[in-house]
Amino acid sequence: MSIEITVRHVDVLQEDREYAQDLGEQIAAAFPRVEHIHIILDGQKYLKLAEIVVQAKNHIRVEAKEESEAMRASLDLCFAKVETQLRRLRDKIQSRKVRTSAAEFEQAQASEPVE
Repeated sequence: MSIEITVRHVDVLQEDREYAQDLGEQIAAAFPRVEHIHIILDGQKYLKLAEIVVQAKNHIRVEAKEESEAMRASLDLCFAKVETQLRRLRDKIQSRKVRTSAAEFEQAQASEPVE
């Protein structure tokens, strides 16, 4: 699992880079199927932008972009979006793969009327 940080048009403090790295590691720990995280930090005159692209197994790709006046605020909002999207995808996949036990299957077959 790799975390890549790209900085554009602004000088970012080392603390902000480490903060982004820590948030990326938290996402990777919470979602083990994540293969690659790309964090893009961009700065304009008064706005700081954070963009995150997460790639996971089974062709899952999640993107989020946020902007605010502070880099850490942008990172927090962006990681919250990514976490929400990943959680929804995980729940969607897990709910689709509901398995019934053999006993439940036999009960369902026995309770159906035979014509």
